[in-house]
Amino acid sequence: MNKINYQSVLDNTIKKITSENRVPTLLIHSCCAPCSSYVLEYLSEYFEITVLYYNPNIFPKEEYEYRISEQERLIKSMIFTHNVKFLSTDYTPEDFYNAVKGYEKEPEGGERCRHCFDVRLRYTAELAKKMNFDYFTTTLSISPLKNADVLNELGVQIGQEYGVEYLRSDFKKRNGYKRSVELSREYDLYRQDYCGCIYSKAERKKEGE
Repeated sequence: MNKINYQSVLDNTIKKITSENRVPTLLIHSCCAPCSSYVLEYLSEYFEITVLYYNPNIFPKEEYEYRISEQERLIKSMIFTHNVKFLSTDYTPEDFYNAVKGYEKEPEGGERCRHCFDVRLRYTAELAKKMNFDYFTTTLSISPLKNADVLNELGVQIGQEYGVEYLRSDFKKRNGYKRSVELSREYDLYRQDYCGCIYSKAERKKEGE
């Protein structure tokens, strides 16, 4: 089975919409400001973007609130080709714990993460449908630790369920992750040392011992 080049898929999508001389609306789920930096720089040239911060996996609440403030600060600081708006949600950790129940002991990158991706992408798709966005996607694939195949498979499946198109992508390609690190330095962004959940935090602590 041939591996899908999701950067090539995104290139073709962008080529199509530019040839049609249109600027679609896009709801982007963002995990944090650093990961969104390159994605916004890149996609704001082609889309009217709304950034959604819905991450019930983040622990503790103070971390959640700080990441929101950094996301807002970045959006206000950057210059975009087309408008970028921001939406945040209340802190609802029960959404995450319910989604990963039974998978608490799974290693980072395993089934627990897949269920975590699922709950965040479903929320994004539901909102995208409700607000009549043309596309939805997530910044998560920019991380070298996140599986773009899993994210895209889930995104497409969920998009079909909700009736809104998932923008397939792999933002780590073409030095996307490297660029996000550069932008993080440029805007002096807080870069966390763990993915966000209580389990990833515990794993990082154990690795440092």
